[in-house]
Amino acid sequence: MFFRQLATREATLSYLFGCGSCHVAVAIDPVLGDESWFLDEAAKQDVKITHVIDTHVHADHYSGGRKLATLAGAAYCLHESNRGRMQFPFEALRDGQRIEVGNVLVDVLHTPGHTPDSICLLVTDKRRAPPGVEAAPWFVLTGDTLFVGAAGRPDLAGKEAEMAGQLYDSLHGKLLTLPNEVEIYAGHVAGSVCGAGISGKPASTIGFEKRWNPMLSMSRTDFIAALTAEIPPRPAEMARMVAANLAG
Repeated sequence: MFFRQLATREATLSYLFGCGSCHVAVAIDPVLGDESWFLDEAAKQDVKITHVIDTHVHADHYSGGRKLATLAGAAYCLHESNRGRMQFPFEALRDGQRIEVGNVLVDVLHTPGHTPDSICLLVTDKRRAPPGVEAAPWFVLTGDTLFVGAAGRPDLAGKEAEMAGQLYDSLHGKLLTLPNEVEIYAGHVAGSVCGAGISGKPASTIGFEKRWNPMLSMSRTDFIAALTAEIPPRPAEMARMVAANLAG
């Protein structure tokens, strides 16, 4: 398995990973203008990008997802709750769905809260286990649901308290049930407006965040109060970015 992380505009992190032996790969959350990086990295690894996935419809940057998918001849994917919102066809992902990328397995976790359509992607490398033994998950791409040291902002849908409650349920019902050793790779680092208190470190683990992330040790009531009390200013040109991303 190979894995690449790209630090790009608006303190955004994008990802490319896949199975070198089977020559296939997946791109996650590409930013508009970075398409050539993904294509160049894919060429270096001698892989074809088969899926381009946005973890949600972004409000802080223009997505390069649809453009990259067209250039790579890949499927462009979003959570199924975006049916009726998008102005172009896309491959709808559902909670619990598994995408096989050679020896790499990608399990879709619907984790609403930052946005209604937010998903996380749990990744397993089948070759990390001996024959006859089921491989354990290696890492999870958490999008804007869980950051290193923070949680995603809940206000972009205009229902701060309701979405904060959904985010708490997603964190505790989906992500925090994962093994402590599972690595976390989020959609942003410090400097992003998508959450308050985000660390500058680009990776963590479930266990470390359970121990040290202040948002994860609160009751549901306290979590909602804390998350809605510290909401950063909305992204500049948010309405225009969302409209452009919906239009593709």
